Amino acid sequence: MLPAGSLLGRASARRAPAWAERGSAVVDFVLVSTLVVPLFLGILQVGLYLYVRNTVTAAASEGAHYAAVLNRSPADGEAGARDLIDGVVNNELVDSVSASATDVDGQPGVEVVVQAHMPPLGLWGPGIAFSVEGHAVKETGE
Repeated sequence: MLPAGSLLGRASARRAPAWAERGSAVVDFVLVSTLVVPLFLGILQVGLYLYVRNTVTAAASEGAHYAAVLNRSPADGEAGARDLIDGVVNNELVDSVSASATDVDGQPGVEVVVQAHMPPLGLWGPGIAFSVEGHAVKETGE
C-alpha cells in the first residue's frame, strides 16, 4: 500500500493535459462515420426498393381491376397500369407490362404482370429483377 502523500499516488489520479487530447474528436468522428454512413445508405436503399416495389404492385392491381370492369379488355388494364407507373416510377426501371385473361378460382379474370428491376446503388448500376402480379375477377354482366 502506498503512503497517502506519495508522488505515484497523486500522478495516477491526475488527468492528462488538454493538449494531449487535441484531435481526438476528429478521429472519433471518422471512426463513427465509417460505420454510420453505410448503415444509413443501406436503410435508404431498402426504403427506395420497397417504395418502387409497392408502387409497381399497386399499379398492377389497379390495372387488373380496371380491366375487369364490364366492356373492358386486358389491353385497357395494361395501359392503365403503365399510366400509373409512368407518373411515379422512372420508366427505365420497368422492363415490361403485360395483361391477359385468366382463370381466378374458377371465375373469368384478368392478370396484369409487371416485370421491373431495381439497381443496388441508388438508381444506378445493374438491376435486381423482380416481378409482381395483379389479379381481378372479370365482371360478366349476368
